[in-house]
Amino acid sequence: MIKSLVLFISLAVMFSACSSDNEDDLLDNGDCNTENVSYAEFVAPLMVSHCNGCHGTSAPSAGIITATYEGLKVIADNGSLVGSINHASGFSPMPQGQPQLPDCTRLKVAAWVLDGAPEN
Repeated sequence: MIKSLVLFISLAVMFSACSSDNEDDLLDNGDCNTENVSYAEFVAPLMVSHCNGCHGTSAPSAGIITATYEGLKVIADNGSLVGSINHASGFSPMPQGQPQLPDCTRLKVAAWVLDGAPEN
């Protein structure tokens, strides 16, 4: 329930900042395909480039590990992955000290989480 609520609020915040009122336009977002987002091909490389420097397996910041599927699945399931990358209230904004990731990137992560965060 909490995960769904966090994802709903996060997506609502993202969509409210857009210029379109049509949800289909927002989800399509040009070249942003949020269907069948792959852990191996999209999510894991994203973690390597933006997260694993601080949240790797040796001395992970705040005890959060993004360098393994198992560690990432924990924060995907509890809502903090999407909450943090969306800089939502009540979550530590990530990447820390940097701007939000691009909208399409955040939409793809949210879609992956909504799909059950599969190890695909």
